[in-house]
Amino acid sequence: MGQRSAQAATEELGAWASGVDAADVPPEVLERLGLVTLDVVGVAAVGAGLPEQRALRRAWELPVGPAPLFGTGRTAPADAAAWLTAVAMACLELDEGNKYAKGHPAVHGFPAVLALAAARDASGADTAAALLVAYEVAARFGRATSLRPGGHPHGNWGVAGAAAGCARLLGLGPQACAAAVDTGAGMPIAGHFDSATTGNPVRDAWVGAANTAGLAAARMAAAGLARNTGTAELSLGALLGEFDPRALTEDLGTRWHITEGYFKRHASCSFTHPAADAILELARDEPVDPSAVEEIVVETHALGAGLSGVDWDNRLSAMFSTPFVVAATALDGVVGPHTYRAGRIDDADVRQLARRVTVVAADDLTARLPAERATRVTIRGTDGTTRRCEVPNPVGDAAHHPFDEDAVVAMLHEWLPGEEDFVARLRRFSRELPTLAATGEPLRGLDGTATPSAAPKEERA
Repeated sequence: MGQRSAQAATEELGAWASGVDAADVPPEVLERLGLVTLDVVGVAAVGAGLPEQRALRRAWELPVGPAPLFGTGRTAPADAAAWLTAVAMACLELDEGNKYAKGHPAVHGFPAVLALAAARDASGADTAAALLVAYEVAARFGRATSLRPGGHPHGNWGVAGAAAGCARLLGLGPQACAAAVDTGAGMPIAGHFDSATTGNPVRDAWVGAANTAGLAAARMAAAGLARNTGTAELSLGALLGEFDPRALTEDLGTRWHITEGYFKRHASCSFTHPAADAILELARDEPVDPSAVEEIVVETHALGAGLSGVDWDNRLSAMFSTPFVVAATALDGVVGPHTYRAGRIDDADVRQLARRVTVVAADDLTARLPAERATRVTIRGTDGTTRRCEVPNPVGDAAHHPFDEDAVVAMLHEWLPGEEDFVARLRRFSRELPTLAATGEPLRGLDGTATPSAAPKEERA
């Protein structure tokens, strides 16, 4: 389409972003924003409790700052909070995603916007508008971008969303917002998908970098140092794949991508979820007896067919292995944070069953993308019997058994045992966000410390 087309589309998108007002947003969109906020902030608190995340915070030598590190009992400067929150949000593969964006829009911008809102004590209305802008712009850039084979979507198209959300929160005008978006689009990370399947945590760091890059892009625009030159056509297009700027402005203001996302009940890549859901469906009629399984065939779309590895050696590589997820689901009934705490990645029974899982691409399922991420699972028994189940999307998708607030809260209670007060405060914040006069103290109230005088959880652990 050309650099000028990207420039024009970015200009239109920036003008829209600068004018988003929470008061004019449809109620169902604001309700969904609250649900996404509830999910991703809660998931960040779950991730923050992992030993490696505690170690990362210690290595960071964090000073006290105005922005919360959700669930830790600590605060930090905005940039550090944005990075560390994003990594904690992504590290368990539980954060909300969007099939049309082909990735995770929220994690690319919500940590930066929430950290900046806490630092500036922004109003709830402005913060809600900025979060919506961050999500919508990231999702549209995700739709517009087709990465080269092997490209991972973390840390590239999502930077534009972080930049847009932060620019909106800073109150920048149309041209400055467009310049911030363009600058963010010019700071992508070229990450390879195999970093995830081979278990390299750099994959989580990509979203941390996206959030801090978005903050930097918005500040450059605020200082008058940014320009809109259609950079996305060069960085996301010529270098990383293909870029179609028409997706940036199509149905702008009427189609809200945040209403089309999915929530996750399995701690694994979303491409593995339909297979796990199919196993659970089959187990409702008759439990899966591993000793009676000859083979489990998982037919899936082309995007998910590569997640076939059986040589995982850490949590991240296991989360990107359909054989692991299928085997663990068949044996345990779920794949959650506790699956990894319990050492199931090293369990002999899980590995033995996983070696009997075959993952193949099916053209008819690929043809149903992007509206469906369908999967067929066939269990062939040692006695010659065959059982089959097909699911069109993961459970929790907006189009397939969508989750409501009660469902998300129930998952958070399961993943955050003993943190009922934190979950209740987060639920209240997510509901009341657009009406809050200021967000600084309410956000810092989500750092995980029950009372202002309580010692941080890092010190109490």
